[in-house]
Amino acid sequence: MPQAASDAAAKTSAILPEPPVPRRRLLAAYGAAALVMIIWGATPAATKYAVSEIDAVTAGVLRTVIAAAFTLPAAFIGRMRLPRDRGQWGLLALSAAGGFLGFTLLFSLGVQMTSTAHAALINASIPVFAGTFGALAERRAPGFRWSLGVLVSLTGIAALIGFRNGGGGEATIAGDLVCVASSICAGIGYVAGGRLSVRMGSLSTTFWSIGLAGLAQAVLVWVLWGATDWSQVTQAGWGGIFYLALGSSILGYIFWYWALAVGGVVRMAPVQFVMPVVSLTLAVVLFGKTLTLPILLSAAAIVGGIAVARKR
Repeated sequence: MPQAASDAAAKTSAILPEPPVPRRRLLAAYGAAALVMIIWGATPAATKYAVSEIDAVTAGVLRTVIAAAFTLPAAFIGRMRLPRDRGQWGLLALSAAGGFLGFTLLFSLGVQMTSTAHAALINASIPVFAGTFGALAERRAPGFRWSLGVLVSLTGIAALIGFRNGGGGEATIAGDLVCVASSICAGIGYVAGGRLSVRMGSLSTTFWSIGLAGLAQAVLVWVLWGATDWSQVTQAGWGGIFYLALGSSILGYIFWYWALAVGGVVRMAPVQFVMPVVSLTLAVVLFGKTLTLPILLSAAAIVGGIAVARKR
C-alpha cells in the first residue's frame, strides 16, 4: 500500500541516495504520480455521487467486489506470488480487511453522513495513522519531529470535527468520526500491505488483497441488493461506483507503484500533498461547498503536520 511502502523504502533512501534517472523517465514518473493524486483526490467526490443514490454499505461492498472481478483473474493469469506461510497469510488478511473492507465500507458510510470537504480532509490524514501503526509494528519510538507532526495533524482533525459550521450544515460529528475510523482501518491495511509487499511484491499484495476482500464481501451483494432502488440509480451513481472500483482501487495503485519504482520514494513523496487540494477543489466545484476559515485552518494543520512528520 502506498504510504507504508513509501515509508519502508524511504529508510533505505535515507542511507543510500537515489540513483539518477533520465529526464524523460523522471518527468513521466512525476506525471504518473500527479495523475494518481488526481485519481485519489477525486475519491471523496466519487463516493458522494455513489452514496447519494446507492445505500452506503452496498456502495462500499460493490466497490471492492467489482474491483476483485478484475484483479482476481489478473492475479491468476499473471501467476502473481501468493503468501508462503501463516505470517504472510495473516498480513494479507489484515491488508484486505483494513484497506479494502473496513476502509471502503466505513468511508462510504461516513461520506453519506458528513460533508465532502470534511471527508476529504479526514481522508488526507491516513499517513498519520499509517505511520503510527508502522512504528508500533516495528516496536520503535517515534522521533520528536514525527510526534510533533502527528500532534499538529490530530489537532487539525479535532478542530475540523469541532466546528459544526464548517460543512454548510451537512457535516455531522457522527459522520466525521466514521471517516476517522475509516482512516484508521486504512492505516492498518497500509502497514500490513507494506510489510507484505517487501516479500511478495507490491502488485501481488494489492491484487490479492482486493481479491480476498472482494470474495469475503461477495455474498453481501445479494443480501444488500434490496436496500437500494436500482431503477432510480443514474449514470452518476454507477459512474461513482466504477470510478472507485477501477480508478481508485486499481489504476491508482498501479500508476503509483510505477512512479515509485522509476522516480524513487523521496522524489515522489511530496506529490502526495496535491491530493487534499484536488479533493477540496472538487468539493467546491461539484457540490458548491464553501471553504470556510475553520476548514482552511484545519486543512493547513492536517497537511502541515503530515509535512513535518515526513520531513527527514
